[in-house]
Amino acid sequence: MSQHTVYQELMHAWRLQAQANPWLTRAFFATLALLLVLLIMSAAHGLDAQHIAHFRLALYGGTAGFLATSAGALLIFLLARLKHQLQDSMLGFAAGMMLAASAFSLILPGLEAAGQLFNSSWASAGVVVLGVGLGSLLMLGMDRFTPHEHQSTGPCGPECQRISGIWLFVFAIALHNIPEGMAIGVSFAQGDMSVGLPLATAIAIQDIPEGLAVVMALRLTGLSNKRAVLLAAATGLLEVFGAILGFAMASSLAIAYPLSMGIAAGAMIFVVSHEVIPETHRNGNQTAATVGLMGGFMVMLLLDTALG
Repeated sequence: MSQHTVYQELMHAWRLQAQANPWLTRAFFATLALLLVLLIMSAAHGLDAQHIAHFRLALYGGTAGFLATSAGALLIFLLARLKHQLQDSMLGFAAGMMLAASAFSLILPGLEAAGQLFNSSWASAGVVVLGVGLGSLLMLGMDRFTPHEHQSTGPCGPECQRISGIWLFVFAIALHNIPEGMAIGVSFAQGDMSVGLPLATAIAIQDIPEGLAVVMALRLTGLSNKRAVLLAAATGLLEVFGAILGFAMASSLAIAYPLSMGIAAGAMIFVVSHEVIPETHRNGNQTAATVGLMGGFMVMLLLDTALG
């Protein structure tokens, strides 16, 4: 079958998906249009010396996520036969850190930033709540329109049966890593270390068990340890891309900063609920996963207090 025919069939599958979910499709593309406008305005605004310094911090944060993912992937050589219970507990720990980071390092600073722009507490909260909703819609739309595969639910998205299992896993990881990178970029957009440092630290810490989980999933597709590690490490580069995207998104207008904080938080919470928690519960280790989640939440609370 020619590449042109495959492309036509994929476009046809997307159209069918859009027709089956008209309201979601409109909301998803409206959110993408808003993000595009913010990016264009940021590019038109330009970067002065201060913005360049903030951008460098965002880039360092995204790179830390990439290095942590790579370190987690390398653990496969030491923990080749990791028990499911320990793996689910580690993923639960990562989920707890992501949830706490969304609340303490994104939503609360977003509310504070919005409060400096509006006299009304309703307006301040509304901007961040809108962002959370847009972030959720963004991830829901990407989940519906991107072929990918979850270990808990199997292949998802249009024409997923035509794509190899390895690439389906890679696309699933992209849906996971990009929001984390966006959160890092947004948190450093104003150069506030009390916001960016705890969040970047938390994401880097939880990227270690995630990197290990990713390489173990890739091994199930038939890849050797070496190739699985290299591919898992490469997916960590998506956090660098996400950090650049998040920084640009939050640097256009004053209101874009709290709005982007909400978008990043909504995207991360969606990933935790839709992907991470179901994965930790599929092997019957709910208790271990919940204990890990609570531990991750408390560690992030400690980091946010100590570093913030």
